[in-house]
Amino acid sequence: MDVHDVNGADFKDPDPSGGILFSVTGSAVPTRFDGVRIEDSTVRRTDRTGIGTSSSWGRRAEHPNGPGTSWEAITGLRIQRNKVYDVGGDGIVVQTAKGALVEHNYVNGFNMRSAGYDAGIWAWNSDDILYQYNEVTGGHGTLDSMAYDIDGGNNRNVYQYNYSHDNEGGFLLICNGAGMTTDGNRVRHNISINDRNTMSPYGVISVVCAATTDTRIYGNTIVTDEANTALVSDNGPTGVTFRNNIFVGASGGSPIDDTRSVYENNLYWRTAQPLDTSALAADPLFASASPTAPRDVRLRAGSPALGTGIPVDDGITRDYFGNRIPTPPNLGADQDR
Repeated sequence: MDVHDVNGADFKDPDPSGGILFSVTGSAVPTRFDGVRIEDSTVRRTDRTGIGTSSSWGRRAEHPNGPGTSWEAITGLRIQRNKVYDVGGDGIVVQTAKGALVEHNYVNGFNMRSAGYDAGIWAWNSDDILYQYNEVTGGHGTLDSMAYDIDGGNNRNVYQYNYSHDNEGGFLLICNGAGMTTDGNRVRHNISINDRNTMSPYGVISVVCAATTDTRIYGNTIVTDEANTALVSDNGPTGVTFRNNIFVGASGGSPIDDTRSVYENNLYWRTAQPLDTSALAADPLFASASPTAPRDVRLRAGSPALGTGIPVDDGITRDYFGNRIPTPPNLGADQDR
């Protein structure tokens, strides 16, 4: 499908508008979709959402104030190999789903006209969602505008092998909703290049809103050329652990404004995190001193990030580039020896 030039209202619930949407409605009979596939399509110049799902059946213990009287998760959802350009609000948003696969999508230009909070690819009140091999760029504004987002009622969701670059809102948002449960999420083997967010309390990674539990961010490479952005920023309880990542600031330095999260065995260059008692402060020796693409953050021979990671027993055997992960692993997203 090629969906383009769609006018719409600036809201996503309860009557969403956008390019390709699957919306469960009604209040009498608990209802859900199964087996939805959105594949090989292009969405451009649409408001408010590019591609998305929503449901009027979203109430459960993890979201006690959700709509309806029960949680009827959309199942069998696959969003694959789509291209989304110039959308007013969210690029791709999954709501009220379980076990969805979101992979090989390209989002360029989101939150272009909305007055609300929007992200590139994310979920709400959804469990066991796998996001991989996606690329998000061109996020506009600083009301969210992050490429990826772990939000309210998200449990056991995984972001892996994704690329984010040049987003005004940053790379990643961690933001649980009030009274909701967001637990067991993983962000691993991703690359963020020249993302930024200069509005406090946001940063390239923003840990805000209500606390999550057991959020693990590891094996990622995060580099920015914006000195006025924080690499990580928080404004409240977090529940987040950062391990085996590479953080590289701009030439003038980029701070980490986070005094609450757990940091262990990360590499820092042109930035610092005093909470990390096993920190490695050194030039990672990227393939390029000014990265603009994933290949530019591959590690050169002699890099201090080689072989200095803590092994992680997560069943993952390959890195972003397809290299086998050695033992001990490298720091960051490149695991080549």
